Amino acid sequence: MTHVRAPRSLRHEYDEYVEREIEAYKESVPRMHLMGIADLALKALEGELQLGMKELLLAVEVDRIIARRLKIPAFDTWRRRRVRNAAEPKRPEYWGLRPDTPLAHAIHPGSLRAPVIVSGARIQGSALYLAANGCDVTAIEPEAEVVERVLNAAAEAGLASRVTGLTADLRNWKPDGLVAAVICTPAAFSDLTPLERERVIAVLQTATADGGVHLVETIVAGQIALTEDELRSHYRGWEISFVQEPGTARTFVARKSVM
Repeated sequence: MTHVRAPRSLRHEYDEYVEREIEAYKESVPRMHLMGIADLALKALEGELQLGMKELLLAVEVDRIIARRLKIPAFDTWRRRRVRNAAEPKRPEYWGLRPDTPLAHAIHPGSLRAPVIVSGARIQGSALYLAANGCDVTAIEPEAEVVERVLNAAAEAGLASRVTGLTADLRNWKPDGLVAAVICTPAAFSDLTPLERERVIAVLQTATADGGVHLVETIVAGQIALTEDELRSHYRGWEISFVQEPGTARTFVARKSVM
């Protein structure tokens, strides 16, 4: 029989937060300081202490005084902040992406049931944005330093369980199973010959689930990385479009037909 742990309530999380803050304060001040707070608590409870309840009430009052000094927010205030803060990483801007990035419009993380592949330079923002929205992301890049940066950033953001890093280039890698989406910057294809690009794209297409999407930047810094004609020829039978971005940048978006 499998036992499933019920999710913790926000009230429980709040109580733990308050306890941590108060205990940290107690450990950071001299004993004489705490004795002074206890004296204040005794005065506040004067006439209210009952036999057998003295120590308990005194401890509660001490914690209440410390909470006031620390300006610990009330539960409702804390809850609003937590909900607001939890929503921030789900916004593209939080990760340095534009609010109208094609990534946000083309991919709906909540409906994905397979991993997302992100490859090429400047992959960190896309990888973390997708992970923050619930996607399992595999970041692939030949430069170990780039992969390490992505993994470190994921760990700092509490997203380590969502992001896998591989030091490899696409010509030497094949997915183990279906993928939901592929996001590539031009660097992912920059060292590949036309024949290698064709083979890599074919492998990724085969591994992509029906309804899955590929996003490829086609122009960077004024230089064409992949021609539109080349992409059109590789993605016959897919629903394709080119999204104009600021300046001369364009992103190729292709969605695999549902069979």
